[in-house]
Amino acid sequence: MATTRGDLRDLIRHPIIAAPMAGGVSGPALAAAVSRAGGLGFLAGGYKDAARLREEITRLRATTEAFGVNLFVPGACAADPAALEAYRERLRPEASRLGVEPGEPRAGDDDWDAKIEDLLADPVPVVSFTFGCPSREVIEAFRARGTLVMVTVTTPQEARRVPAADALCVQGGEAGGHRGSFAGAEDPPAYGVRELVTAVREVTDVPLVAAGGLATGEDVAEVLARGAIAAQVGTAFLRTPESGAPPAHKAALVDARFAATAVTRAFTGRPARGLVNRFMSEHGPHAPAAYPHVHHITAPLRRAAAQRGEADAMALWAGTGHRLAAELPAEQVLERLLPPGRRPPRRRSLDSGPQ
Repeated sequence: MATTRGDLRDLIRHPIIAAPMAGGVSGPALAAAVSRAGGLGFLAGGYKDAARLREEITRLRATTEAFGVNLFVPGACAADPAALEAYRERLRPEASRLGVEPGEPRAGDDDWDAKIEDLLADPVPVVSFTFGCPSREVIEAFRARGTLVMVTVTTPQEARRVPAADALCVQGGEAGGHRGSFAGAEDPPAYGVRELVTAVREVTDVPLVAAGGLATGEDVAEVLARGAIAAQVGTAFLRTPESGAPPAHKAALVDARFAATAVTRAFTGRPARGLVNRFMSEHGPHAPAAYPHVHHITAPLRRAAAQRGEADAMALWAGTGHRLAAELPAEQVLERLLPPGRRPPRRRSLDSGPQ
């Protein structure tokens, strides 16, 4: 059972939170490594059923007491069946080349009710939410069980709609992976993280966690100076040995062929930032705004591409600071992200990546 805590800062020695990157990246190994180093590790609960998530929580609890779990908030999507079928047919040659069939488009709630029930029955220290805000009743139920609640927002307007959370994750447009925008706001104004922290600070006194392209200690120091209590960082941890990212994804972050990032619906039907590759360029303009339907269509293709190491056909989620991602243990990455005045004494580095 979770212990009642007053603030996220009670859980961490350093103001660094590992972003919950779904798809196998943010598993128990990465979450544990970041928490043991004094930050806060997160398990990504997206794309898993409640039973699998509980198994990962059990493994994580064997190594650390301080961690969080992230959930996707389900939302209604008025998907156009004709547009989905057209996109599925468009991808058929790509699927054939990879030796698979395109998946069937379908809706779904990501096992939402079962996850909520399980996490209330056996609470964790922190639960965060992405793609929307849960009801006040859900938030209050978690807080009554001693779980801190954090909700991802991408605009000041979304921040105003969040009832009684313990913290807001303020996600700027520079962030890798999916935008955490609420349902009905698929294309919100693309605030930069620094601007957004300032704007959200003006409309709420809830503690803020800044996210979006933060890759250096100087970046972290700046968002702290603007009023955030911590920085949530994902891409910087992608190349660590504890990360579950496929080898081709890790390599692509520093591959000259993938120099730019862009926001696309190509892989899931929901806006997400990744490295520009062939799949994104060829198919992104044709992808319907339908999540999770498009996610299910492309899932077999993405798995096959990852198994074959074909970076040009993978979803290479990455933030704008991806070139600074280092091939180092998570503990050392966390140390490099600390503001200059908070860094431990320098030690000999085995980093083979960019400085």
